[in-house]
Amino acid sequence: MSTPEEFGTVYQAFKLAVDRHGSRPFLRSPAVSTEEHAYGAAEYSYNSANDRVSELIKGYLTQELRCGDRVALAFDSRLENYLHLLALNALGVSIVPLNSGSSDQELQHIVSHSDSCLVVSLPEYRNRFAKFGICDVLTEESLGGNNNESFTDYIQNTLSAEAALLYTSGTTGTPKGCMLSNEYFLAIGCWYIGLGDICSLDKNDRLLTPLPPNHMNALCTSFTAMMLCGGCVIQLDRFHPRTWWQTVRDENATVIHCLGVMTAILLTLPEQELDDFSDQLKFCFGPGSDPRHQSMFEKRFGFPLIEAWAMTETGAGGMTIAYKEPRHVGQRCIGMPLASMGHRIVDENGTDVMMGEPGELLVRQKGDNSRKNFFSGYYKDYEATEEGWKDGWWHTGDVVREDDDGSLFFIDRRKNVIRRSGENIAAVEVEAILLQHPDIDGCAVCAVPDKIRGDEVFAFIINNKGTDVRKIFDYCMVNLTYFKVPGYIAVVQELPLTASQKVSRGVIKKLARKYLAEMKCVDLRKFKKRIKR
Repeated sequence: MSTPEEFGTVYQAFKLAVDRHGSRPFLRSPAVSTEEHAYGAAEYSYNSANDRVSELIKGYLTQELRCGDRVALAFDSRLENYLHLLALNALGVSIVPLNSGSSDQELQHIVSHSDSCLVVSLPEYRNRFAKFGICDVLTEESLGGNNNESFTDYIQNTLSAEAALLYTSGTTGTPKGCMLSNEYFLAIGCWYIGLGDICSLDKNDRLLTPLPPNHMNALCTSFTAMMLCGGCVIQLDRFHPRTWWQTVRDENATVIHCLGVMTAILLTLPEQELDDFSDQLKFCFGPGSDPRHQSMFEKRFGFPLIEAWAMTETGAGGMTIAYKEPRHVGQRCIGMPLASMGHRIVDENGTDVMMGEPGELLVRQKGDNSRKNFFSGYYKDYEATEEGWKDGWWHTGDVVREDDDGSLFFIDRRKNVIRRSGENIAAVEVEAILLQHPDIDGCAVCAVPDKIRGDEVFAFIINNKGTDVRKIFDYCMVNLTYFKVPGYIAVVQELPLTASQKVSRGVIKKLARKYLAEMKCVDLRKFKKRIKR
């Protein structure tokens, strides 16, 4: 199996891929994803991508960037994310991918907290970022450059250097910045293409993903794996349920990436004679699928729906996947730990549980370097990083059990994180916004089950002024990214507290399910829609 050390940096791995696969397709965006900004599909071969990346390198050299700087990118889910990643990586500059659907408050926090020295955005977002007044904002068109200038002397080759700073919601509210090195990227790619068996990948593969490049799945996993094996990434702007299967056919995809919510939606579509893709698709990488749907999905569409588990923090160092039998279909089996991964399953006191008993999953790499291939840490939060690595093991906050054959089975999340449609939502972040509303005297937020999206956000509020719940919802829509806004709101007189006067999270979760079953809450889910900001 290949190792990160064979390449050095993401850019150097790309240059090697150009030499090996020059004219083969590398990056593609289908017409269904480009219709709002271009005529027809967009595609780059390895050679044409190399030409464009070289132009961008020369453009970035005019910005007097230094090795170790960061540039924030606001390109939605367009191919520009990958091209700019490669160009900046060549210069030793890290990217900070942004989600334009986020609130201004969250985006301002990320740009400021990351110490980004430049934002490069689509033209329609330039004024939005410029008003933050944090750093210069450019569009791709304004990146100049001397086409005759050589940039060879500026190329960096440090494996441990930061390649990206990805912000992910945790249990402490505001998003944390995960520092991801070249080694992190390359290790995930090597891990993926080295799996084999059901998940065998090669240069003929065309991997279609609707997942956004500001998440590790698309940016680090799909992109790097296809680059290392000479395959093609087919990047969609978003998930299009009604045209999904037609796009899969038209693009001749051989592998698809989804989240559990997407597979659930696909199963609700009317059955068609052409539902069987057994002669085209190898597998679907679909972590977090409802276990009740896995067998149904595989029988209907004719290919394996592969379960897996990872965190942005763990990278390839602590990733598991059910890529070979026994997969224990329908039981939330996330596979067996690879030989290089150490793991423990512990109770709340940190004591190893008996085989088959549920407990928190702790992971690390075996050998002298327990943090190898994990993230480099939380930016500006050494204490949180070390707390996560308590006693030399990464504490995932996820509850699993282990079977006699060594398979791991996902049970639940111990941390107070809501997982809605593949997005992690920190309950305390939603609570912090609610408590800023002048009419709310107290609140508690938790997850409740949702058949399609996995979890939905449920909020209890103490609202002694009798403010209309819809107005509170609208306030949240202005101040939170839309998917973080409560889908259900219940007004209560008081909240259950512990002896130390903290909200009792365990009681809140049970109470929320009871209120939902009895419909003692306001259902606002139909109003949760992404808005153009």
